[in-house]
Amino acid sequence: MAGGQSGRNLNKPCILLIVIAGMERFSFKGVASNLVTYLTDVAKMSNSAAAKMVNNWCGVTSMLPLLVAPLADSYLDRYTTVLASSSLYFAGLLALTSLALQWPWTSVDKSGFSSSLSWSLHLISLGQAGYNPSLQAFAADQLDDQDELPCTKNDQSTKKKSAFFHWWYFGICCGSLLGVSVMSYIQDTLGWGLGFAIPCIAMVVSIVVFRFGNRFYTHNNDGEVIHIRSLGVHIVKAIRAATSRFTCGEIAGPESNKSKAVEIELESKPLCQQDSDGMEGAEDKKSENGIVEIRKVVLPLLPVWIMLLMFAVIFQQPATFFTKQGMTMKRNIGSNFRIPPAALQSSITISIILLMPLYDTVFIPFIRVLTRNEKGITVMQRMGIGMFLSVIAMIIAAVTERKRLDIARNIGASISEALPMSIFWLLPQYILLGISDIFTVVGMQEFFYSEVPTNMRTLGIALYTSVFGCGSFFSSFLITVIEHLTSSVGEKQNWFADDMSKARLDNYYWFLALSSAASFLMFMVFCQFYRRRTVN
Repeated sequence: MAGGQSGRNLNKPCILLIVIAGMERFSFKGVASNLVTYLTDVAKMSNSAAAKMVNNWCGVTSMLPLLVAPLADSYLDRYTTVLASSSLYFAGLLALTSLALQWPWTSVDKSGFSSSLSWSLHLISLGQAGYNPSLQAFAADQLDDQDELPCTKNDQSTKKKSAFFHWWYFGICCGSLLGVSVMSYIQDTLGWGLGFAIPCIAMVVSIVVFRFGNRFYTHNNDGEVIHIRSLGVHIVKAIRAATSRFTCGEIAGPESNKSKAVEIELESKPLCQQDSDGMEGAEDKKSENGIVEIRKVVLPLLPVWIMLLMFAVIFQQPATFFTKQGMTMKRNIGSNFRIPPAALQSSITISIILLMPLYDTVFIPFIRVLTRNEKGITVMQRMGIGMFLSVIAMIIAAVTERKRLDIARNIGASISEALPMSIFWLLPQYILLGISDIFTVVGMQEFFYSEVPTNMRTLGIALYTSVFGCGSFFSSFLITVIEHLTSSVGEKQNWFADDMSKARLDNYYWFLALSSAASFLMFMVFCQFYRRRTVN
């Protein structure tokens, strides 16, 4: 990643927290990567219903941090937030494990099972909403320099923080790789009870390790201690702080940071006394000005945000329909071992881990020679390259699915019969999506962060994460509409039929490829006229 020297720049608390973050990714991916198989095989959902449930859950998981993180910043220090959120996280995993263990023997009606499953998954989402942003911010606090992250100053601390983010990404990729590859095999061969219990145990171990590492951590809560009795008061203050931040663009801090709050207030309030009507008018005007400022920042970014939605929709396919494709194909290696369909998602992570170092050491120097640009390519160009690669991935997916359908119809395969076509035919589309991730996802982070003023950095990160959340919901919406349209035109089966030999996923992939190509072309035209902000 950043090289051996960069790794040595990190202190022990940072390394410990990176390991803990990898364990969390192992737990989450151990559940999420193969969830569509659990929904179709155990919960007996249709392919379209299972895909929509996974997409909606991923959407909620991506959107909740936008609501929870500002509240956590306002009334709890990051260490406490991680502990509280991890408890919710563990409770959701435990509920999901209990449900999987009871299902084979306990008589549970379908509606009750679906309700329990939904509550378990959304409890995981709620726990992760506070856990992930707080853990990463807390880990960054362990660096010697306490400047706001990501740092933009050209000094030694910049290199250290850059190394931290590189190794953080490496750690979560390793955890994701193990979760996708190992847990999907256990779930398919040894059962869902054990397959969900191991991620639950891993989460418990990470909580214990995090708690006992407390003596090594640096705490930046300025000595503030939050008591249970005053928790309700802090929650009210958190809501007021979040509302103020949204409407006025202010930075609201806890009581222990009163000096900073006073400094901010002095910039916008006169020192002399004013009558109540004048004060109310000033507050209304300030709130109105804050909303206008947000509009000025967000509106120019909305076209890019909208054009990235189709990339986010494609981003959802490996965990849903790609996995269903793999379930119908030949998965044997030798006479005893069968590759779990969800394990192929690990090829995305592997391609990221292996190719990420080549981006800085090979790709950028080569492109720098061609473009004569010190950065090699701009952020907009980086996102565009990833969008183009995602279109190519969907074209390959459509061609591969067409070949799979031809084989299924030629031999008259039944719904449960594996086709004489290797699952490794799906590898190219997985690998291309991994490469596109290196370009577009990293570019999105830099773009949305750098295009907003300093006092709206949270809003910039929120715009980035909301692309994938809304992309998940949009994917479910597309499935619903297409399923309705293709079921009402007189065809025997819709595009998402449960019998994969009669489904038309190839048409769906072509639709995604064409839609993404249109978004890519509009993005290219937009880049010709877009002028990046100079942010102070």
